[in-house]
Amino acid sequence: MSLMFDSADPIISPALTPDDVGDERRRRALRDHRRPIEIGLVNNMGDAALRATERQFARLLRDGAGERRVRLHCFALRSIPRSATARHRIDRLYSDIGDLGRVPLDGLIVTGAEPRTSALRDEPYWDEFRRLTDWAEANTRATIWSCLAAHAAVLHLDGIERRRLPRKCSGVYAAERLSDDPMLAGLPTTLRVSHSRLNGLDADELCDAGYDVLTRAEGAGVDVFTRRDGSRMVFFQGHPEYDATTLQREFLRDIGRYLAGERDDCPAPPENYFRAEIEARLAAFCDRAQIGRRPDMIAELPSLALRPGLAATLEASAAALFRNWLSVIAAEI
Repeated sequence: MSLMFDSADPIISPALTPDDVGDERRRRALRDHRRPIEIGLVNNMGDAALRATERQFARLLRDGAGERRVRLHCFALRSIPRSATARHRIDRLYSDIGDLGRVPLDGLIVTGAEPRTSALRDEPYWDEFRRLTDWAEANTRATIWSCLAAHAAVLHLDGIERRRLPRKCSGVYAAERLSDDPMLAGLPTTLRVSHSRLNGLDADELCDAGYDVLTRAEGAGVDVFTRRDGSRMVFFQGHPEYDATTLQREFLRDIGRYLAGERDDCPAPPENYFRAEIEARLAAFCDRAQIGRRPDMIAELPSLALRPGLAATLEASAAALFRNWLSVIAAEI
């Protein structure tokens, strides 16, 4: 395969283009004159997750591309508040969102943004996001909307409101196939997907509005669903792009916020994620913290270990999803 980055918008990361294989990839790209699949990534994740999100989606496109050529263009909404460091990175390495219509994209991936308000319509990026949604529907063959972006897109397109969950949905869940859609070709009857969100969408409301629910997970609800009206839109309530340790990093972040007094409740560990003995130690740690929490208690946190085989299972399911997505796009080029 060949995953190319334009000089105008490269993702600079040794993890994406190792020095020892970069020259060979470039030589193969020059020999192969087939038009590449042009993919845009509108990366709206928070500053701390900006680079990780670049790497995660680039990895999935690379793993899913096979022998196809794929070129990735990165964009970000201007209206999302950023630190000076993140803004500098975006200005230096990303294409301007105003150029979106001038880049001949075949597919688009839009991530969620760190929530700042309880209502999506009150988010600072809402008007810009609505324009992006309308543009994607009219100008791309296929678009992926990830997690909070999925919630915002269906709200704008069909007025479907997300609902606050009783507690955060966080963990790795077994998603059952409900369809023979091409997005699921070659996937097992049950696949494992990471979820991390405070809100959810109702399956019946989606179906009544004409959406097709492709997978559903016990404990997490709707997982993947689609809509076809112009662009083929694929919505992920979960995070197939997450690497195996992303939920662990989020958990440690939330534990740190709790110990610092920035949140009132001790966060529960992600479900179906850590080894059973680790979950027991974490429960005991939370009991101690509730008696008298303090920031330096983070040193008492037990060493964390994931369930055996989890990383490989997550990577296989995610790579298959993106391989199928690229195949759907390639068939229409």
